Amino acid sequence: MSDFTGKTAIITGAAGGIGRATALLLARRGARLVLADVQEGVEETAALARAEGTEASALVTDCATDAGVEAIVGHAVSGFGGIDVLFANAGVTGGLLPRLDTPSADFMEVLRINLLGPWIAIRTALPHMQRGGAIVCTASVAGLRAGAGPIPYSASKAGVANLVQTTAMALSGTGIRVNGVAPGLIDTPMTAALFDDARARGKEDRIGQLNPLRRGGRAEEIAEAVAFLASEAASYVNGQVLAVDGALSAQLPFTPKWSL
Repeated sequence: MSDFTGKTAIITGAAGGIGRATALLLARRGARLVLADVQEGVEETAALARAEGTEASALVTDCATDAGVEAIVGHAVSGFGGIDVLFANAGVTGGLLPRLDTPSADFMEVLRINLLGPWIAIRTALPHMQRGGAIVCTASVAGLRAGAGPIPYSASKAGVANLVQTTAMALSGTGIRVNGVAPGLIDTPMTAALFDDARARGKEDRIGQLNPLRRGGRAEEIAEAVAFLASEAASYVNGQVLAVDGALSAQLPFTPKWSL
């Protein structure tokens, strides 16, 4: 178990799902938290983190604008003196269907939030990050293989995966690591409609059947991966995107005809 006592972590997209699960995990492991989201649920996440015995503050702001991110980073610096961990997690799906007629404005809005947002966060936080600091970005298996998400979302997450690699190289010699986590199908507010529909039709057991574990994932399972990548336990892991997807992205799309 990694200890984050005395370390300051920024988490964007912390109103629920993976962001909230990661905030609570890092809180239990001693991190001081600056949490941000465009949704007011981030304030509840901060309250839950404080209940774990740590310092945590919440900002309701757009995590994909210069002004919003500058406010987040400024809060961390003024309150705690610097930044040890940045988890650039804020994102949207832009709709669950792979539409070829997606309007340009809608496509660009997904790119703005999912790809430009992490870049602004990295660029703004870097001058205030401690040597040995860690940056983790939320990518997706949809950015690694086709068929796991809608087109704008998948393209944006492929960009995040490359952003992780290129910024890790650009930070050569700084002691700051940049990695990504690529979740598979996870039960979060973002995918709630899919999970709720399956439950309503009595087919929850069919969710995740394309991966060898034959189930969907939990936000807490992604949080554990993020905590690892942000910790000293991953001190030699850099420029990587870790798929946490039950092996969905490790296989070609076919249905096995055998069972063990």
